[in-house]
Amino acid sequence: MTSNTIRLHRIIKATPERIYRAFLDADALTKWLPPNGFTGKVHHLDAKVGGTFKMSFSNFGSGQVHSFGGEYLELVPHELIRYTDKFDDPALPGVMQTTVSLREVFCGVELTVVQEGIPEIIPPEACYLGWQESLVLLAQLVEPEIP
Repeated sequence: MTSNTIRLHRIIKATPERIYRAFLDADALTKWLPPNGFTGKVHHLDAKVGGTFKMSFSNFGSGQVHSFGGEYLELVPHELIRYTDKFDDPALPGVMQTTVSLREVFCGVELTVVQEGIPEIIPPEACYLGWQESLVLLAQLVEPEIP
């Protein structure tokens, strides 16, 4: 079975520290990671190399739940997060790998996301759409400087 790879790139007006933390904090993840029309729940998160996580997304309309989890492979504070992802649904086989790179630029952070090994049954366009929606929510979370 072949798999898909997607690549996303954004400039976010925030610090690398805030974005890095948003990827590794359970409460933050439930706020921004589920794409439009979904809610999210973190069941477990141990943000260290070799640590694991378990999450689920629930379709708000149908109530259908998709659960997934993985392992943190590489964590370089404020620069890099690399982790695996595997769906619990046997119809979505294989292990995906996601690499998140952060680079400070004069107006914020250059964020690059590469997700590899996406099951063939999932159209790449659906992944792009979901990530685009999620990254808008990420920016809304990390950009405001609230005293």
